[in-house]
Amino acid sequence: MKISLACWLACAALACSAPASAAEPAGSALPGHYYLQGVMETGSELLLKKDGTFEWMLSYGNTDEQASGEWRVAGDTVTLVAGNGGKEPQFRVFEEAEMRIQKPAEAGLWVAIVGFPQVGPMAGVEVKFEAHSGKTATAVSVANGDAIVRMPASERWVRAGLRRQGSKADYQWLAVPPERAQQRIAAFAVTDPQWLRGQAFQKLALRVVKGGLKVDAADSSLARGLYAKPASKQ
Repeated sequence: MKISLACWLACAALACSAPASAAEPAGSALPGHYYLQGVMETGSELLLKKDGTFEWMLSYGNTDEQASGEWRVAGDTVTLVAGNGGKEPQFRVFEEAEMRIQKPAEAGLWVAIVGFPQVGPMAGVEVKFEAHSGKTATAVSVANGDAIVRMPASERWVRAGLRRQGSKADYQWLAVPPERAQQRIAAFAVTDPQWLRGQAFQKLALRVVKGGLKVDAADSSLARGLYAKPASKQ
């Protein structure tokens, strides 16, 4: 019995495509809210967005952790890659009423305090101090938000440039108010307090399993649980 060429090609295409679709999870079905199940005294939520970004949070005891970034799928593995999506923090000068430190910095030192008013400090911000003469010095804010450099008494502070440590972005330059320059201590606020919270991880792999997603790391306590979508309401 003769089989037409068109029929043969159609059958061959069907045979080739079937195994691929069966072996790979449908990426379009992955986005949504997932909740951790099976780990005692630990609450965790994962949101996979259709635009390829994710938000993750975990709470246990008095500890809260979070991460956000992009997610990718390859085969039966979903990888969460933490990052800022190419965004950079924005800064402003503290209002005088927001300042809690009124006394001047120690002689010979210039101090930049980075954080969010009444919330907390921000570490890991590179601060470039610039004097009226053009002389500059650079320091990175530490855990308490302070970035400190030494400057001769003859120099007068005029502005500060801020950016994340390790960033290739341009500095965001802010003028230092005269009173703050005289005291040699100024404070700079990040406009979004979310930047105060570090990423809980840089990369996290999850396997697509029956019922949801499972952390693909045997040494992680989360591997005992399952991230599952809530049962759909009928």
